[in-house]
Amino acid sequence: MSTPRWPFVVFDLDGTVVNTIPLIIASYEHAMVDVLGERPSVEDARSWIGQTLYSTFGSRHPERAQELVDSYRAWNAAHLPELLEDFPGTPRLLRALHVAGVVIGIATSKGRTPAENTLRHAGLEGLIDVTVAMEDTAAHKPNPEPLLLAVAKVGGRPEQAAYVGDAAVDVLAAKAAGMTAIAVTWGAASRAILEAAEPDVLVDTVAELQALLLPEPDEGP
Repeated sequence: MSTPRWPFVVFDLDGTVVNTIPLIIASYEHAMVDVLGERPSVEDARSWIGQTLYSTFGSRHPERAQELVDSYRAWNAAHLPELLEDFPGTPRLLRALHVAGVVIGIATSKGRTPAENTLRHAGLEGLIDVTVAMEDTAAHKPNPEPLLLAVAKVGGRPEQAAYVGDAAVDVLAAKAAGMTAIAVTWGAASRAILEAAEPDVLVDTVAELQALLLPEPDEGP
């Protein structure tokens, strides 16, 4: 059996563990058109992934932020079952980590109810030891507080943990937390944006991530 490189691995959710990017972009588009009568570009919507809805909408349209959040959440919840996708290999990776005794966490900027619904629809909730959602901390990524809380809840220390995410805020939060920062290129951010954030490791495939987290034992010469 492979020996885990880190006993604690915390993941971002959207764009890292599950492919909710089409759902999120469509939800942003719906909310903006519904409330403001304007449609954001796909590039803008992608760049908002990883932030809380209140941060995204509050910084741009503070007077309409709650309406935008409510519209987004209602549409997102209604369309989650049809638009949620797996990243090929991710469920298998989580199961392999679980079998190897790795403590698996989620630290997401998503609200608790949508985060738990996402994990349930993806069939992953039984593999997750702790989920830290938007309501659990006062500060959010790139602040390290959500990551530190996730590790603390399962009795770990930051230096024993890796954080895996697909956005620059994920990398910045992991580095600020004192955790190994692993960036994946299959999510929302481009490779150039992730490289600029200077993660400890940058991976392009789920297979590459699994080899990093669960290296094969050295069989010797």
